[in-house]
Amino acid sequence: MTLRPAPGTLITVAPTGAEHLKADLPQLPTTLDELVETAVRCEAAGAGLIHIHRRDAEHQPTLDVGLLREAVAGVRERTDLIVQLSTGGSVHDPFEARLAVLDADPDSCSLTCGTVNFGDDVFLNPMPFMSDLYVRAQERSVVPEFEIFEVGHLAALERLVNQHGLPFGGSVHIDIVLGVPGALPATAATLHAVLAALPDCVTSWSATGLGRGHLPILATALGAGGHARVGMEDNVVFARGQMVTHNAELVARAAEVAQILQRPAMTTGQARELLGILDRRTR
Repeated sequence: MTLRPAPGTLITVAPTGAEHLKADLPQLPTTLDELVETAVRCEAAGAGLIHIHRRDAEHQPTLDVGLLREAVAGVRERTDLIVQLSTGGSVHDPFEARLAVLDADPDSCSLTCGTVNFGDDVFLNPMPFMSDLYVRAQERSVVPEFEIFEVGHLAALERLVNQHGLPFGGSVHIDIVLGVPGALPATAATLHAVLAALPDCVTSWSATGLGRGHLPILATALGAGGHARVGMEDNVVFARGQMVTHNAELVARAAEVAQILQRPAMTTGQARELLGILDRRTR
């Protein structure tokens, strides 16, 4: 591996996702105002990057490019966070709609490196789609974050880099997602198994533990020198019997753990340097 030494911890917040219902979780940020307010508070708590899913007027997941543009502009106007858009959407979104996410001019986008069982559904990511998204991101100077749900996804990532060259910015940052029903479990042993298989092209990594795997994976990732993703997309329980009331709570706890381990939360400037992000705020 050619992992780059990091001056601290990149904390990503994924505040909404496509799975939870607003009716069940009124505190889930689904409107533009709620999303921007969440971004402001999470940046203050230590986040360097925000991973955005949009919801429509009925609080349902959407890949509407106009709504995505509003989110990018709103967060960029009020914060210095790296703005990353999900190209996964929900598991039912068509490929063309997922590719069109780049039209909203994000700093970064997610790129899932393979098809995966996702609960009772299948999240489709065939190689031709991954290649199209990879090349479009290169052409638009958007930095992909490679989502790894299975160990075999690392081989697909290496294939993409070998075929198309390095992503824009020269970094290859992956997020290891653990705990999806039907995919790799959220355990420390699983995370270390994935780390043992990292290809040489990877320059930095973070990890996400879903549900009850949230804290074990957070602690394992930070202890192993990685970065962290937290947020209500992945976990809505703060402690036994205590629901998350705001995404900033999860960011603040991750920042506290990072500080204890003497790997404090990165500034947004450090995060941009780590990932090779183009500064779109001045364009």
